[in-house]
Amino acid sequence: MGALPVFRWRLAPDGYATRRQLRAAGLRPGGQDVAAQLERPRRRRGPLIAYLYRVDLALPVRPMTPAKWAALAKANTARRTCPHCRRDAGYVIPTSLGTCVPCAYPDTAHSPRSA
Repeated sequence: MGALPVFRWRLAPDGYATRRQLRAAGLRPGGQDVAAQLERPRRRRGPLIAYLYRVDLALPVRPMTPAKWAALAKANTARRTCPHCRRDAGYVIPTSLGTCVPCAYPDTAHSPRSA
């Protein structure tokens, strides 16, 4: 197996894309190996690396099934439910607090930055 071709940042030829670029185009790598890599040099640390995949071998993104939509809705509901008071907070509970804002700051009627 040979080494991967390495391109400088923003100088990759057409026909290659990162995972994010593939996803934005409605594609996925589809099991193919990394075809090349980009390197962005940095002054005091090692270079940033981005892996590239061939666009012509990419497959379309699989559509969401009703079961996947249901699982996603259930997961998002769990992220909004306060473990202390068991109410839907209406927002994703911050992991830094672990509970909704009223449960985290019961002494104040408003958020902690209202003072």
